[in-house]
Amino acid sequence: MLMAVDALLGRLAEQPLTLVTMQAGRVLEGMLRRGFTTVRDAGGADGGLAEAIERGLVAGPRLFPSGQALSQTGGHGDARPRTRSVTSCACCEYGAGLSRIADGVTECRRAARDELRKGATQLKIMASGGVASPYDPIWNLQYSNEEMRAIVEEAQGWHTYVLAHAYTPDAISRAIDNGVRSIEHANLIDRATAERVAAAGGFVVPTLVTYDTLHRFGRDLGFSEVSLSKLAEVREAGLASLEILQAAGVPIGYGTDLLGPMHRHQTREFVLRAEAMTPFDIIRSGTIVNAALLNREGELGVIAPDARADLIAVDGDPLADISLLDGDGEHLAMIMKDGAFYQRLGE
Repeated sequence: MLMAVDALLGRLAEQPLTLVTMQAGRVLEGMLRRGFTTVRDAGGADGGLAEAIERGLVAGPRLFPSGQALSQTGGHGDARPRTRSVTSCACCEYGAGLSRIADGVTECRRAARDELRKGATQLKIMASGGVASPYDPIWNLQYSNEEMRAIVEEAQGWHTYVLAHAYTPDAISRAIDNGVRSIEHANLIDRATAERVAAAGGFVVPTLVTYDTLHRFGRDLGFSEVSLSKLAEVREAGLASLEILQAAGVPIGYGTDLLGPMHRHQTREFVLRAEAMTPFDIIRSGTIVNAALLNREGELGVIAPDARADLIAVDGDPLADISLLDGDGEHLAMIMKDGAFYQRLGE
């Protein structure tokens, strides 16, 4: 999430949105330097930031923004302290705008339409509890069938789709059954649920690196003990989820979900996945599969006639050593986006 420039999301409310956006620009620069020419933001970035990149005001990857993620009251995207009284309407926005609260079918439709109006290329919902949110347990089911269907219908009206933050089989099944196309994280998925996702033509985007990085640095960055305890529930299940997804034939996308200063570990996901996936399949996740997820098959993720001229040149063979894709672009001899060459910062 580009706008998550602080590991403690509650502190984003203390920063002017203009300052957060400038910091997000630096995050984008780092992503391009590491060889990412297209990214999908999963909550916070809007059409304005995507346009700034297109116009050359910000150096960064091509951006597919999800706008503000939709959360129910008390859901994973509700960052308000317990002491704050809800005296305004439930659709109020809070903090730097990573998410917004919408309850009931009418509010969900309105919020979905509003995010699409503001340039979201797809919509994100919170379908289960999460690690960074202090009050909802991982197993908590969020959004009703009716609310999910309303959001999915609005996305379909714009010829796009919904992605859902979800960890457990129950949360994943509810989302898939109501038309959600992409599941984010899915650490606790089981075989039966993975087969359900595959049968529905869904995608799963694991984010192992965020749990690995929070495990290593979260306490030093001020992550609460409550969140660290929830982290333990999902971290060790990550590799097993990859094996389950592959066995069921689920398309696996590449994602990270990093926060604040942890964005620099974006490429470590390649190395972590190597314990359960081949280098070929990992690279395929970040290219062909992600392009299909974005509905950009034949345009992105391939070297072919009429495709975007996005290329990287690696000093070595990543099929033999996937760690060549890790780091801050040290092993990238060349980065090209839309036919233009980009050099690593400092050269």
